[in-house]
Amino acid sequence: MKTLILIRHAKSSWKDETLPDRERPLNTRGKNDAPLMGKVLFEKNIIPDLVLSSSAKRAKKTAQKIFFDIYGFMESQVHLTDDLYFTGVPFHMRIINTLFDTKNTVALVGHNPDLSKLVDFLADKAIEEMPTTGIYCLDFDVNSWAEVARHSGTVRFFEYPKKYKEIR
Repeated sequence: MKTLILIRHAKSSWKDETLPDRERPLNTRGKNDAPLMGKVLFEKNIIPDLVLSSSAKRAKKTAQKIFFDIYGFMESQVHLTDDLYFTGVPFHMRIINTLFDTKNTVALVGHNPDLSKLVDFLADKAIEEMPTTGIYCLDFDVNSWAEVARHSGTVRFFEYPKKYKEIR
């Protein structure tokens, strides 16, 4: 079995409109939501073998707040790539289908609309739009990442910050 964790970056700031899109930082809400969702993920006892994050600042900071601050991962355990920056479902599928099979649980930290479209492509049922810092966890009954295909994933859970702010 393979497990894919898709995480949309936390809420970003539009305060400085002169910044290039890739350089937008997290805003205050994003800085609070990322660790909250990191705790939610950690409490589910899901530990990724590999974390790939878009190299955009907001995605990188989201990955750091979740996997460095909550999981205690080292910097070398979170791999930054331009390949997750608005490249579309076909390119994301190429990344997934070429993952090393020794990695059973993989987290991707990226952007919308790509991630919502990717979940919709992979899931065995209709999904909700992914809000900022939303997390979809999909399980695939396969032995190889190369076998992951359209509608082959089962949604294990969908978590997002507002769900937890209403409870706590």
